[in-house]
Amino acid sequence: MFNKTIKGALMGASILASAAGAAWAERSDLTIAMQLEPPHLDPTSAAAGAIDSVVYSNIFEGLTRFASDGSVIPGLASGWEISEDGLTYTFTLHGDVSFHDGTAMDAEDVKFSLDRARADDSSNAQKALFAGITDVEVVDPLTVKVTLAEPNGAFLFNMAWGDAVIVAPESIADIKTKPVGTGAFKFVNWVQGDKIDIMRNEAYWGVKPALEKATFKFISDPTAAFAAVMAEDIDAFAGFPAPENLPQFEADPRFQVLVGSTEGETILSTNNKMPPFDNVKVREAVAHAIDRQAIIDGAMFGYGTPIGTHFAPHHPDYVDLTGLSTYDPELSKKLLAEAGFPDGFKTTLKLPPPSYARRGGEIIAAQLRAVGIEAEISNLEWAQWLEQVFKGKDFGLSIVSHTEPMDIGIYANPDYYFQYDNPEFQGLMGELTSESDPAARSALLKQAQEMIAEDYVNGYLFELAYPTVANAKIKGLWKDAPTQAVDLTGVSWSD
Repeated sequence: MFNKTIKGALMGASILASAAGAAWAERSDLTIAMQLEPPHLDPTSAAAGAIDSVVYSNIFEGLTRFASDGSVIPGLASGWEISEDGLTYTFTLHGDVSFHDGTAMDAEDVKFSLDRARADDSSNAQKALFAGITDVEVVDPLTVKVTLAEPNGAFLFNMAWGDAVIVAPESIADIKTKPVGTGAFKFVNWVQGDKIDIMRNEAYWGVKPALEKATFKFISDPTAAFAAVMAEDIDAFAGFPAPENLPQFEADPRFQVLVGSTEGETILSTNNKMPPFDNVKVREAVAHAIDRQAIIDGAMFGYGTPIGTHFAPHHPDYVDLTGLSTYDPELSKKLLAEAGFPDGFKTTLKLPPPSYARRGGEIIAAQLRAVGIEAEISNLEWAQWLEQVFKGKDFGLSIVSHTEPMDIGIYANPDYYFQYDNPEFQGLMGELTSESDPAARSALLKQAQEMIAEDYVNGYLFELAYPTVANAKIKGLWKDAPTQAVDLTGVSWSD
């Protein structure tokens, strides 16, 4: 009797364990949290990276796309041919691709999307990506020919950005609140201030995702983020905003912690046209007033790599220029005096919601105060920051992480929000665009890094780390962030 009881208990435990394993293996839903809620859901008409975080690859797709390692791979285009002079790209599209509303996706939609992005009245935040296009021609329903004014060695790379996704004219009117794409998931619902729901696109042209449905949950407060993960109210948190809690999650077998790299150059954005920041000596003084490591340690608890220019340290062409802006408060005071500000000055420091900005802003304000610069902090919501800082250029200083891949070209746009206007740099970017030789491109990129570092355009702080905390049974999440995306197309549960 005793032996039978033991045997029965073991069998019962085995059955329970098997059932539990089967339940995990059968899970097809996911709730993943992010700190920032997107202002809307059209990646082709705003600079907010939070839009791409939700929609990139999940809802919208481009001709090409970024893989998890940052490489450029085919997207809606199954292949392409490049003319010998480098001016014509002929894309072959996948057949049988439809938008989520059931309408067919074809070459006419590609032409519409690219023409819309490059139009004079375009609101695309990265309009410069399309500036070199002179013509988009529909050859047949599955073939489109794009002609450039001059060769562009980065054209396929540019077409992988979220700003270059393919949209349909039929759905443009409601794209900001009801996005209709070709991706592996369909938009279902948006409860503003709370969550966005998506569901598997059963008519998807490619490999269908394992997840049937997913929810993006928005939790801005780091304390609330910690509580939600610990209570397992959410399954994962992408870009976890409280790095001080990561060791606790690493010690808990319920969770996995992925700390990857990003394309996020975190900078002390400086309004180059607003006095006194129109004086390079003042900008240099600001750079020497900043202790990068103290910011990384204090705001990011050691997660982050110091940078001295607007370029990712993991890129093979990166130049370490941190020595140009070493922490030297006495040199900072000397430069301020030479610039005519021996007693310092007052300015604004407008901060968006992310923890690196809010926490880093307090540290930087104290460091600037030590050399005589009084920076009045304003904590803005994301929509306010976009309106006041990015669009309105109404700021002295700000802190933001530029998460777009290989985006040093933004310094060639004098109307970009930090308003750096250097014809020499603009000419350099023109050379880079038309250059296809890898060695020559590398030399130009290094020269570009040095130029903006020596001009002290912005305060270059650190490359943003990308920590994700997730249930230990989830697989397929991106560790690194080669673009700002929470790609769920390859995510599943293991048993």
